[in-house]
Amino acid sequence: MPYQSLFGFGQSADIDIVLDGVESRKSADIKTEEGKKERHLLYYDGETVSGKVNVTLKKPGSKLEHQGIKIEFIGQIDLFYDRGNHHEFTSLVKDLARPGELMQNTAYSFEFQNVEKPFESYTGSNVRLRYFLRVTIIRRISDIVKELDIVVHTLSSYPDANNSIKMEVGIEDCLHIEFEYNKSKYHLKDVIVGKIYFLLVRIKIKHMEIAIIKRETTGSGPNSYLENETIAKYEIMDGAPVKGESIPIRVFLAGYDLTPTMRDINKKFSVRYYLNLVLMDDEDRRYFKQQEITLWRKGEKARKVGGAMAQSPTMNMPTHLVSGDHSRREVNVESDADIGNAPGVENMKREIDSPTGVSNSEATVDTSPTVQSPLEGNPPLMSD
Repeated sequence: MPYQSLFGFGQSADIDIVLDGVESRKSADIKTEEGKKERHLLYYDGETVSGKVNVTLKKPGSKLEHQGIKIEFIGQIDLFYDRGNHHEFTSLVKDLARPGELMQNTAYSFEFQNVEKPFESYTGSNVRLRYFLRVTIIRRISDIVKELDIVVHTLSSYPDANNSIKMEVGIEDCLHIEFEYNKSKYHLKDVIVGKIYFLLVRIKIKHMEIAIIKRETTGSGPNSYLENETIAKYEIMDGAPVKGESIPIRVFLAGYDLTPTMRDINKKFSVRYYLNLVLMDDEDRRYFKQQEITLWRKGEKARKVGGAMAQSPTMNMPTHLVSGDHSRREVNVESDADIGNAPGVENMKREIDSPTGVSNSEATVDTSPTVQSPLEGNPPLMSD
């Protein structure tokens, strides 16, 4: 017999939290810290969270003395490198029972009306943002606690400004290409459509690919951590291109585990996405150019309710999800000489000495995208 049970200090009751609408409400998967997937009921910002708390005595006929029973709704950010601290951005409390004794199994109803849930549930490499209900039976020796997680998705309306991304990049006197993506902001089930146009080719290119990179940034200062993850990689060309050739791009996002772009969430972390264009020459040297894109979660289609159009749930546009415009650059180049002198043509970067333990695809992400450095040395030329 356990020591606590011998003296009557053991857990003498079980707690069960049952949410309203379990049969009709959608559920969603979310990763645990161990990388496994769990499925929980899905909620949105502004929705009410309600249900019942069932307290069951383990021994019929016994009694449970307590100093009060309460339920909390908590939104919390956990940084994996700072396990001792939990950063709560939402905390609501309701008392279910005053101090006293429980003589029999008891059920308590609760309701948190129109709860603000400003951020999306997220589990990454170094951070977790979670929403959960916590029931506590307060006792003199040891409390009895039960938690139940929910998943929150943050919806965004269609962005007003969604310009295409168009830019010219290259290697001085060797290679100039123009790439264009049809939009700068994509919903999670969208299709990225674009093209690569070769304006000047004097380098022996044998391979080209495009990758979707997720960059997670947590903390600040000395406690700042950066994690890059290659979500998907596509080969878009195999063989040497010629001047004037156009390569189409079409990437379907629906099949990947993506989240909306998250910018400076509660000043704790950010999640951004990049399209990384990589070219490889015949000596296996790799050149790359990355471009940030914004991902957002699209609301459900409107449906008719009683003859009127209703949207469920209500959509909003949080500034940390859909914000900021990507500038569009257009450079008209008519000749090779013009190409060499064209303003706005940015140098592609070459992968040199990838960090240990980081794959090539991960190393293609430039940690300082605003700095463009010229390449060292000239690659072998080929006539155009």
